[in-house]
Amino acid sequence: MKSFVIRWGVTTAALFVASQIVPEGIFAETPGALVWAGLWLAILNAVVRPVLLFLSLPLVVLSFGLMIPLINALLLRWVGGGGITGFHVAGFGPAFVGALVVSFVSWAFHRLSAPPRSRFQVRVQSFQGMPSASEPQPGEMKRVEGRVIEHDHP
Repeated sequence: MKSFVIRWGVTTAALFVASQIVPEGIFAETPGALVWAGLWLAILNAVVRPVLLFLSLPLVVLSFGLMIPLINALLLRWVGGGGITGFHVAGFGPAFVGALVVSFVSWAFHRLSAPPRSRFQVRVQSFQGMPSASEPQPGEMKRVEGRVIEHDHP
């Protein structure tokens, strides 16, 4: 539930940025309308978008992913099509630009708020004792996350 509330907040903030970048195409009369539009778009992105992506998978693959912004624009147009009083999207063009802005703002937020990930992988050559289900077999790769505290120099 906490992650959905965060997604809702990020989506609402991204819609605000989109309404500032595309002021003649995306318009929110009140902050409340913007919050409700953010909620509706977050729900559509969580429920409907995966279904649309699956159904359009051949087109997504053939277009090298260029179909995904069109799906995002369709969802934004759907939200701004009159279902929420006080939030309007003028047409498909503003919806497309707005969807690009919302995608970029959401990506930037999640990229900046994600914890740093380690870039080291350790290859396990051998181990002592009997292997358990959680221990890797010799030659298998196991992802290890953490920080290198001290380097051994020869």
